Amino acid sequence: MQNVYKILRIATLVKNRRIRLLGIWIMYLLGRRYIGIYFDPVLACNLRCRMCYFSDEEKRKNYRGMFCFENIELIAKALFGRALKLQIGCGAEPTLHKDLIKIIALGKQHKIPYISLTTNGNLLTKEQISEAAGAGLNEITLSTHGLTKKTYEYLMTNGRFDLFVQTLQHVKEVKTQYPAFKLRINYTINNDNVDELAHLWNVIGNGVDILQIRPVQKIGNSAYADFDMTGIYNRYDAVLAPVAEECKRRKITCLIPAKKHILALQNDEIQNSRTEAETYCYVSPRGCWKDDFDYRTETFGSYARKHHLGSRLFAGIFAGNETEKANVSRKMNYRIK
Repeated sequence: MQNVYKILRIATLVKNRRIRLLGIWIMYLLGRRYIGIYFDPVLACNLRCRMCYFSDEEKRKNYRGMFCFENIELIAKALFGRALKLQIGCGAEPTLHKDLIKIIALGKQHKIPYISLTTNGNLLTKEQISEAAGAGLNEITLSTHGLTKKTYEYLMTNGRFDLFVQTLQHVKEVKTQYPAFKLRINYTINNDNVDELAHLWNVIGNGVDILQIRPVQKIGNSAYADFDMTGIYNRYDAVLAPVAEECKRRKITCLIPAKKHILALQNDEIQNSRTEAETYCYVSPRGCWKDDFDYRTETFGSYARKHHLGSRLFAGIFAGNETEKANVSRKMNYRIK
């Protein structure tokens, strides 16, 4: 199992855009794995979290669909051979797909080094978690927007805090059977829940391997409307910095934005970088990787040759410099400690 966080840490330390793109070009030429596949096998969710587009009734009407397993197998043949990481669950709830365990096993069949599952955890049983770990799942990420029952169930509409705590305990028990199995907590902060980080260690306890603290972002017409980062910025040293230090003491990998990037997120000053564009691959029933890519008839290799991907990557190394804003994207704006 490759340590993808070590790779990400190295990547964030390389500030020169040309060097990053040179590395990607070399990986491409050598036929090595370098893309991350972010896979929503079903576009649905059991919750209506206030900060999520699933809280928007109009969005939900158009944002739906589910892959049958036969099409997932075609996607695997087309793309999985170049994937360094497969993240199952990106904007939706993957535990609603009946073939979730088969998808994990398919990823391992295609030798993807690191497979993760992102979920709210409210639908998972201990048996399912154990089965997923046995099928090859390397990491489970539990998302939470609150560390008290009141805040959790207010921000995560239809969710139950007791089920989150129960799933957390189930994962820790499965980890005793599969010691390499990792637990990650994703905590999305806003002005209503940032101070609850004071309860963090009482709730999650020991056994957590990775913690991500992610500032709220506007994604559609969500029910939540407070995107002012000023309060979070002002409380950074008193609230967020101590969490990062405690993670360091506990030897927990911590993904946290630098203080200087907090206000940039609010002001929409952070843009996608070329590095991200070349390595990020999103797949859902609404689309697969590129707008003109057909996973039923093409593969990563055939598409790359047809569109001269190698030449484009090489040319990108010598293209004009990206702005400082583009060097830190919305998906990679974290210090990895």
